[in-house]
Amino acid sequence: MAAVTGVTGYVGGRLVPELLRAGFAVRGIARNPGRLRDRPWRGDIEVAEADLTDATATRAALEGVDVVYYLVHSLSADDTFAARDRRVALTFAQAAREAGVKRIVYLGGMHPDAEPGELSLHLESRREIGDILLASGVPTAALQAAVILGSGSASFEMMRYITERLPAMVAPKWVDTRIQPIAVRDVLHYLVGAADIPSDVSRTFDIGGPEVLTYRQMMHRYAKVAGLPRRTIVPVPVLTPRLSSHWVGLVTPVPTSIAKPLVGSLIHEVVAHESDIKTYVPDPPEGLVGFDRAVTLALAKIEGDAVETRWSDAWRVDPGQGQASDPDWAGGSELEDVRTLDVDATPAEVFDVLQAIGGESGWYSWPLAWRVRGIMDRLVGGPGLRRGRRSPKKLALDDVVDVWRVEDVVPGTMLRLRAEMRLPGYAWLEFRLEPHGDGTRITQHAEFRPRGLAGQLYWYSLVPFHPLVFSQMIAGIGEAAEAAKRAAAESGRAVEDVAGSV
Repeated sequence: MAAVTGVTGYVGGRLVPELLRAGFAVRGIARNPGRLRDRPWRGDIEVAEADLTDATATRAALEGVDVVYYLVHSLSADDTFAARDRRVALTFAQAAREAGVKRIVYLGGMHPDAEPGELSLHLESRREIGDILLASGVPTAALQAAVILGSGSASFEMMRYITERLPAMVAPKWVDTRIQPIAVRDVLHYLVGAADIPSDVSRTFDIGGPEVLTYRQMMHRYAKVAGLPRRTIVPVPVLTPRLSSHWVGLVTPVPTSIAKPLVGSLIHEVVAHESDIKTYVPDPPEGLVGFDRAVTLALAKIEGDAVETRWSDAWRVDPGQGQASDPDWAGGSELEDVRTLDVDATPAEVFDVLQAIGGESGWYSWPLAWRVRGIMDRLVGGPGLRRGRRSPKKLALDDVVDVWRVEDVVPGTMLRLRAEMRLPGYAWLEFRLEPHGDGTRITQHAEFRPRGLAGQLYWYSLVPFHPLVFSQMIAGIGEAAEAAKRAAAESGRAVEDVAGSV
């Protein structure tokens, strides 16, 4: 039995089907198992509910497990994530030992040899977690990777958007740091193989791809593979990691709070010191994936709407963060805006429009207001609108849609989104569809639960704009559904005409 923690995250969500293909029985460990409902492999695995900060629940989730994958990491702009990850790792290590787990496999970050305090906080934390697990008493394989190349990974998306959006750039000096990137499919290959490493082996292993490149070289190579003109990159010494993380946050979908630890680690040369993993896990028969091939594969998945997981799957925002000190009496009950509209389209046709909302399709109302709100959210550390979507046409439970996350979805009937923008409260946007005559009645329900007096003021300050935003939104959705119905009907008639003429 193989157990996977971080199963709702980027690597965990891709590892599960690889383990199943390799013949493992798999148990996914999740704090909220409901988030796995729409995963295509959900019916093929066991699911255990456990918060890894809870020693009792974690120990129970690990009972009967032979190998467990530890894929739990935090990323934030402040310094609290390291202490949080340390507490979780210590609890997990004890639970794994007491449950009789035979092996732990951990995916951490490749780093240079350095004294404590010399590494970035991000890499220092990854090294510390590996040390905790290696000291657990359970044989541990701590795999250490540098930049992971794959559709939807935070590192890949950061490089992709910087390169695509900036034909010429003044860049930080870390663009000339040497890095040994690795394709996500090779990471998964090593992770699966590490389950069978002999029990007397407990150590770290560096895993890297076949090439060592600078970030500048990677951007040039990406541009060439993507068919873009060669980029002009001028490195300057004045852009500190802190400044450049804000720059990355403005240019890419990766918010500053994630960009800061990632950028802070790019100042270190991350090249494999050894390749001992090959002694126990031979390379894939076709060999390791080179940089150009990894980019080609990633872009093909993006263009083919086949991205299985994204960095944003695991990165969640508490929109009420920073408001915990407000007195209870300063809050209030839910505030709402409810609108209905009857449209000449079937529920399935309307739902197709809803599934494509956000991203490139927009929000069917006052685009300038949405852009301004997204910029404001980015400036205060929120995700803004640049996270986009995993798929342009389909939505599943827990998918990200710009500043929203899919909290519930029933095909043809309902879509409920929860806001992850920075707010003095909690917000939802729900659409319900029901047959009405020959068409559909759409009920659009915007709900806000204020937190503190600031929440009340926030809602009522926006009330004058609700007719512009919410009435245009439901009207735009209805018009798009009716237009799609007309287009389908015209296409059908055209096919009949051609068939008749033949």
